[in-house]
Amino acid sequence: MENKDRIYIFDTTLRDGEQSPGATLNVPEKLEIAKQLAKLGVDIIEAGFPFSSPGDFEAVNLISKEVQGPTICALARAKKEDVEKAAQSLEPAKKRRIHTFIATSDIHMEHKLKMSREKVIKTAVETVAFAKGFTPDIEFSPEDAGRSDPKFLYEILQAVIEAGATTLNIPDTVGYTVPLEFGALIKGIKENVKSIDKAIISVHCHNDLGLAVANSLSAAMNGARQIECTINGIGERAGNCSLEEIVMILKTRPHLNLFTNVDSTQIYRTSRLVSTLTNMLVQPNKAIVGANAFAHEAGIHQDGFLKYKRTYEIMNPEDVGLLTSKLPLGPRSGRHAVKDRLEELGYHLSDEDLSKAFERFKEIADKKKRVEDRDLESIVRDEQRTAETTTYYEIEALQIACGTGLPTASICLKKTDNNLFIKDSALGTGPVDAIYKAINKIVGVQNELIEFSVQSVTEGIDALGEVTIRIRSEGGAIYSGHAANTDIMLASAKAYLNALNKYVSAESAGKKVLVQKDDFIASKGV
Repeated sequence: MENKDRIYIFDTTLRDGEQSPGATLNVPEKLEIAKQLAKLGVDIIEAGFPFSSPGDFEAVNLISKEVQGPTICALARAKKEDVEKAAQSLEPAKKRRIHTFIATSDIHMEHKLKMSREKVIKTAVETVAFAKGFTPDIEFSPEDAGRSDPKFLYEILQAVIEAGATTLNIPDTVGYTVPLEFGALIKGIKENVKSIDKAIISVHCHNDLGLAVANSLSAAMNGARQIECTINGIGERAGNCSLEEIVMILKTRPHLNLFTNVDSTQIYRTSRLVSTLTNMLVQPNKAIVGANAFAHEAGIHQDGFLKYKRTYEIMNPEDVGLLTSKLPLGPRSGRHAVKDRLEELGYHLSDEDLSKAFERFKEIADKKKRVEDRDLESIVRDEQRTAETTTYYEIEALQIACGTGLPTASICLKKTDNNLFIKDSALGTGPVDAIYKAINKIVGVQNELIEFSVQSVTEGIDALGEVTIRIRSEGGAIYSGHAANTDIMLASAKAYLNALNKYVSAESAGKKVLVQKDDFIASKGV
C-alpha cells in the first residue's frame, strides 16, 4: 500500500442506521450485526447512543464486551450526563471512543439550542475536556457543519483540538451540500485550523439530495481520512453514505491513491444480514449489493460480456462475496448438500435451525424444482424472523376468492397460548385487503398499514416472493413484518401477522416505543 493513504471506515449502522423509521433492532440483533461488522473489517463501530434509552446502553455495553477488533464508539450530546453514560457503557471495550456533538449552524444555534456562538464553543470545549478523562480517543462533531459559517467552524475546531479531540467529524447533517462545495469545506479546514495535524478529519454525509457518497468521496480527495457510513446506506430520512459503495469505489479506482482495510468479500453477507434484521429491502438496482448489480440483460451487453467480462463488468462479483452456485439444489438434494451450500454463503446453523431450514427447502424445492442461493438465503432469513418474534397467533388455514366479484378472505388463526382456533372472514378492495381485514377482526389490534411491498427473490413464474409490510400503532410506534413464500397471498398474510405479533408482544410487555417528537430525540444524530 505504498504511496496510498488509508481511509478509516466508521460504521454507524447501529446508531444512525437504526434511526430509519421501522428499523429498530433489539440487543441480540445489534450484537449479531456488530460481530459481522468486525468480520467485515470496519475500523470503528458506533454502537449506539447510551443516554437515549436503556436498550441502547445495554447494546453498547454488550458489544463492548463481546466484539473484538474495531474501536467501539458511543454517541453523546455535549452534556456531562450523556458523556458519563457513554463512558459507563464502553467500560468493557479494549478500544473505546466517545463521540460528542453540538450544532454550529446559525439556524440550529438560534432556533434549536438558543445559544450564542461563544456559549457553543465553551460547551464544546468543556465537554471534550470532560470526556478526555474517560478515554484518550475523543471525536467531536459540529452538527450541521454543511450549513455553518466556515470561519466559526475553524474557531470551534481549533478550540476542541486544544481540549483533546483526536477526530473532527464534519457532518452534512441535512444532506444540503454538493461535492465541490463540501470538498472545498474540508480543504478550508485543513488550511485554516492551525492544529489540524493533531487530529483526523472525518465526514458524515446524509443522502437527502442523493449525494452522500459523492460528497464523502470529494471530502476524502481533499484530506478527510475517516468516512462515516452505513450498510446499504440506511439512516434517517434518505439515509447515509453507503459503506459498500465508498469501499468499492476506492477498491475499483486505485489511481485515487486511497484504500481501506475492509474485507470486501464480506460486503454481500453483511448487506443481507442488515436487510434481514431491519426488514428494509435492498432495491434491485442498488449499486454493489442490489439483485441487478451484476445482471446483464441487453443483447449487446450479454454478447460483449460473454466475449470478455470487462466489457460490461468493472468489478468481480466474488470481490463483494457473491458466489456462483456450483451445485444445483433440487427436490432430491440431501441435508448435507444444503448445509454445505449454506456454509458457503456464510450461514452456520445449529442442528435444530438446519432441520427447520431443510424442511422449508424441501417444501419449496417440490414447488419450484430448482432452489437458488437467493432462495436459500430467504428461507434462512424467514426462519430467523419467526424464531426472534414471540408468536401469539399462527396461520392455520387461509382461503381466498377473488376476480371480477367481491374479493373475500377466510382465515383460521391459532392462538398459541391456549391452542384456541379462531375463524373469520372479510370482504376487501382486493385479496390482500380482505386478508388483513379478516386478521384484524380476530386479533383486534388497532393499526394503520403504512407500507406494503412485494419483491421477487429470483426470476421466473415459480419464484419465491418476499413481502415486507409496516404498520403504525395508535401510539405512533412502527412495526415491520416480513415473510417469503411461493404463494404471494400466504406470504402477505404471514408478513402482516409477523408485524402484529411484534405489536402484541410490545403491548404485553408494556414497552413504550420512542417517537420522534421533541428536540432531544430529533437530535439523536449528526
